[in-house]
Amino acid sequence: MTRTLLFFLLALLPTGGFAQQFTLIVVKENAQPADGATVKLMQANRQVSLSVSNAHGRARFQSIPQGAFSFSVTYTGYQPQITRSYTIADNIKQDTIRMQPLSTELKEVSITAKTPPVEVKQGKVIVNVDASVTNVGATVLEVLEKSPGVMVDRNGGISLQGKPGVLVMIDGKPTYLSGADLNNLLSSMSSTQVAQIELIANPTARYDANGNAGIINIKTKKNRQKGFNGSVSATVAQGVYFKTNNTLTLNYREGRISTFFNYNISDQKYLTNLYALRKYTGAGGVTTSTLEQPSHFTGTLLNNTAKAGLDYDVSPKTTVGIMLGGTMIHRKGNNTASARWLNPAGTADSVIATDNANNSRFKNGQVSLNLRHAISKSQDISADADWLHYDITSDQNFNNRLQTTGGYNELTRAKITTGITIFTGKADYTLKTNDDGQIQLGWKSAHSSTDNSAGYQNFVSGQWTDDLTRSNHFIYSENIHAAYALLERKHKAIGYQVGLRYEHTDYHARQMGNALQKDSAFSRNYGSFFPSSYFSYQADTANNFTFTVSRRIDRPVYQTLNPFYFIINKYTYQTGNPYILPQYSWNLELSHQYKNLLTTTVSYSNISNYFSQIFLSDPAYAGILLYTQGNVGHTYIIGVSEAITASPTNWWTLTAQALYNYKKLSGFNGNHYTSDINQLNLNASNQFTIGKRFTGELSGFYTTRARNDVQERLYPTGQMSAGLGMSVFKKKATLKLSMRDIFYTNAMEGLTQFPNATEYFKIKRDSRVVVLAFTYRFGKTYKTVKRDNGAADEMQRVGNG
Repeated sequence: MTRTLLFFLLALLPTGGFAQQFTLIVVKENAQPADGATVKLMQANRQVSLSVSNAHGRARFQSIPQGAFSFSVTYTGYQPQITRSYTIADNIKQDTIRMQPLSTELKEVSITAKTPPVEVKQGKVIVNVDASVTNVGATVLEVLEKSPGVMVDRNGGISLQGKPGVLVMIDGKPTYLSGADLNNLLSSMSSTQVAQIELIANPTARYDANGNAGIINIKTKKNRQKGFNGSVSATVAQGVYFKTNNTLTLNYREGRISTFFNYNISDQKYLTNLYALRKYTGAGGVTTSTLEQPSHFTGTLLNNTAKAGLDYDVSPKTTVGIMLGGTMIHRKGNNTASARWLNPAGTADSVIATDNANNSRFKNGQVSLNLRHAISKSQDISADADWLHYDITSDQNFNNRLQTTGGYNELTRAKITTGITIFTGKADYTLKTNDDGQIQLGWKSAHSSTDNSAGYQNFVSGQWTDDLTRSNHFIYSENIHAAYALLERKHKAIGYQVGLRYEHTDYHARQMGNALQKDSAFSRNYGSFFPSSYFSYQADTANNFTFTVSRRIDRPVYQTLNPFYFIINKYTYQTGNPYILPQYSWNLELSHQYKNLLTTTVSYSNISNYFSQIFLSDPAYAGILLYTQGNVGHTYIIGVSEAITASPTNWWTLTAQALYNYKKLSGFNGNHYTSDINQLNLNASNQFTIGKRFTGELSGFYTTRARNDVQERLYPTGQMSAGLGMSVFKKKATLKLSMRDIFYTNAMEGLTQFPNATEYFKIKRDSRVVVLAFTYRFGKTYKTVKRDNGAADEMQRVGNG
């Protein structure tokens, strides 16, 4: 313990003894910067220090001891290189090295590569999905659940670094989904489709301001290697039920053309068990009745996803591209449940059995156009236009049966349809300055429209009759216009970025009427500035300090604004809140990074108009509780995290993070609610290299008690997973075997406080799963020819900020 504390204290202190400063610029074969290259400072065949090149390809060393030195450079997909030898007498403070691509057969995803499962870089945490054996066969939601600092609640809500309200993007494009719709998409999306997941707690002004907790960007696989190549993978899994997933990836890049095609099909049977115990209380907190509700959900899920894209170099400086994508998800399930009413003595008064058969279809189509043009070596411009459509339908059939002589059958059915269409356009301009800095300017406009209808019917006197008290038709449209400016500079050991984004939002909503319900309409129009900045100080080659500040927003989505009721079960309904306001947050973060070994972060967030689930009772529906969302004043979150990446031996790599949060929520909802909690999230992954062909993994996470909502407390949860990978067929293929949630401990459990009632709940899924996966890579990569392609190859759809 003493050694650990001493190491931690030394890691926070800058080392002294400046002898010489040196900057090595790493570029690729086309003279474009190599972002993320590993540069080792070598003296007498010994590594002295290490640095990673930034977005401009620059790796800086602030204090070089006396004597001759050189640099060893490695970069994924390129041949390792060593520079010539330098001395202080040479009076050289900067040099450039050009990397050469590998010209051997495709091996970039061989399991022998020591790509860490988690990387901490400037402003983001990167999850390399394929680097973790236990990610094989998992859904994207399951990968997120075991990622550092990420929590998923029982309703599919995602929080990052202890803060709910995350903007989820796929390949830099917002999904425009939330709640159950987002949960259904991510829980049916396979990890084999994904290359990386970026966790960005404090995005710059270049990104959308939406997302109080930051951004999760899911980057699907897209190979840019020369020639024709690809991969095919097949995965089978066995939990309580059998699951399978298959993926095909094709890439072709030659001359002016670069194209890709990805296809994924997954077929699985799912299982969820829910136990809920609700206690109603009267005067003095005395229990008046108890409702016990065990539920059993089973069903099948079939997902077909295809994506294809083409980039064409019109000239050495101009590239145009198109991407087409589509997803079809068919989910069919059954829910059997019972509701046992108990009197204060614990004797059953009545038992109601419920069956719910549901059939839902999720369809998504997307068209994206992009243009990249390098005006000069220091200037480039990009433009994007996107069309996105969702078509979601759900058929539900409820049957409530009173289990007694002379009991009743209540039959209810519903057809819920949702259509969402989004058009977006954006343009970005970048000017690289002579002082190792850049200026960025940009604009974005987005228009979305939603048409949501819910038709309910009750079976009365032998025929289906419309239930106009619950049937509704909700129409919603929203426009968001944004502009931003960003300045980034680097001067010796100091770097900074200052950005300002302005976003203006207007929305219009209309609730269509019927014979019992009148029409209603509401709208809002508001705008605000969202500053963001960071300041960094490179104390020496080992120690870097960064301070980040940003302001962000979360806007209520159409599901939250729709005021009509949706049936969850016989005694629980969900309703929207047309009066909910956007929530705003200020986020501050101070971090210290010691080499690539240890990162310490202290953060503070102040959230106003905090979104929280609110639980209500409606006198018109006796015994029924409603849950909705509302604004509950302020939330304060103080966090401290420690992340470490270490290699105790040449065959063992450890990546671990500990995140502590103190969260206080306070607000007003009929009564003054105030709650706080201390929560801790632990996450660790051990990667083992076993000989030349095998890799192993032992990983897990644990979360103590937590709270995202004023009236709901979550109990501890966690899981442990293990896996083994083997390269076969001369390293052209990999075979992986893993088991997730070995001890079957990953449950969602908690206690909810309603008005005059409490409810204990526990949710268990089919999470203990054994997975066997086979991946075969084919084709060859070729040594690329030097060609001035401007900024086209390095332009990203997201992430230059």
